[in-house]
Amino acid sequence: MTEATRPGPTTSEPTTTEPAPDPLERPRERLVAPGEVLTCTVAGFDGDDVLVLLDGDAPGRPSGLVPRHELTRREVRHPSDVLTVGRRIRAEVTMRGGLDGRTLLSARAPEDEALHRFLLGLGRGDVVAGTVSSVHRFGVFVRIDGEPPHPVYAGTGFINVPELTWSRFEDPAEVVVPGQRVRVEELASDTRRGQVALSLKALRDGPFDHLAVGAGDVLTGPVTKVIPFGVFVRVNEFVEGLVHADEPAGRSAGEGQELRVTILEVDRARRRVRLGLAD
Repeated sequence: MTEATRPGPTTSEPTTTEPAPDPLERPRERLVAPGEVLTCTVAGFDGDDVLVLLDGDAPGRPSGLVPRHELTRREVRHPSDVLTVGRRIRAEVTMRGGLDGRTLLSARAPEDEALHRFLLGLGRGDVVAGTVSSVHRFGVFVRIDGEPPHPVYAGTGFINVPELTWSRFEDPAEVVVPGQRVRVEELASDTRRGQVALSLKALRDGPFDHLAVGAGDVLTGPVTKVIPFGVFVRVNEFVEGLVHADEPAGRSAGEGQELRVTILEVDRARRRVRLGLAD
């Protein structure tokens, strides 16, 4: 073989060895899905928070954390008053990769197992029946049929003030009273609060669903509210329209004054009525 035909030295690209996959990584990914309840081990305390070992964590390297406000619905001075290192607890995953990359959990969410199961059995849009248990300026508590006794609230269900009715009112007590039976629609379940957000008005036709007036109609109604850019005039029991400040009455009319107005536009999608002064 001549020099010209002799094969030269061969080179090869350097190879790298991929690290072997962690056999616990896939189970850990499954276990820490938000909303899942798992059992973990108390590893220690970080101030007022609780450090926990999730299944698959190396000893001494806890990857989970239960913030103090997520520990229990009871009043405690410090988590160490109710927990000891090594104790196994149940907690619901609330966030992955939260504080310092740890998985955040709530031990109070599944604290009452019967309540937790009840909340998980409800779904958004479900229609349920219940009894008004207490009425407050900030909203209404409802005991939903079949709910277990609540450890804190007067009922598992709660209706925020804007979800009571389409009508105008000054106090929720004008809409419902304790002991009244109601049918309501579920908006959302919150296992951490142990509560269900409900709507009473969702099961009633909205004021624009059957509004019997349209552009060009003339009517007389009282001024219900004066604002910097005009005044609102009542069109019917539930609907108010705006007379803009460009109109003379939109600048000078007072609350309670009767105005004769023309409907300029009904925007059903945005639930708005635009008014002008009638000739």
